[in-house]
Amino acid sequence: MRSMTSILAPIMLLAGSAVAGAAETVAPSPVRIAVFPFELADFSAAAPYVPADDIDREQLRLSTEEARRLIVESGRYQLVDTATANEQIAKAMPLRDCNGCEAGIASGLAADQSMIGIVTRITRTEYAVTYKIRDARSGGLVDVQQTDLRMGANVAWSRGARWLIQRRLLERPQ
Repeated sequence: MRSMTSILAPIMLLAGSAVAGAAETVAPSPVRIAVFPFELADFSAAAPYVPADDIDREQLRLSTEEARRLIVESGRYQLVDTATANEQIAKAMPLRDCNGCEAGIASGLAADQSMIGIVTRITRTEYAVTYKIRDARSGGLVDVQQTDLRMGANVAWSRGARWLIQRRLLERPQ
């Protein structure tokens, strides 16, 4: 019986190592994603009278940074720098209304996917934060998710972005 155990133990150990090694080699490489700056779509009654201001722009910047940080930290994605396409982005603005043109811009940056974030202001205290991810080659939608914020202020936009990235994007299977 001891001889059987001494024969089987090394075999099982080797088999376990081989399976672990195989799992490591088939791990998918990170998806190259171009995360474009978040945009504000203001549908509030005050929109015609109170344009976006520096505070709104700062909160959009913080929301973009939070999304990018979480995406990179996940290890599932490799962030593609969009700064070299600033001129193209400016011409296409707002990206949320360009019928997927952000995918073409992302493709030109050698990204696999593009992501835009949209903060929709419904009233001065109600917002929806949405992201849209497209395949950079085909322009087809890969994922769209949204969360609503009630009784909040624009300082909550990054919290909404964080919730979406953590609870929707990163929890879905690859």
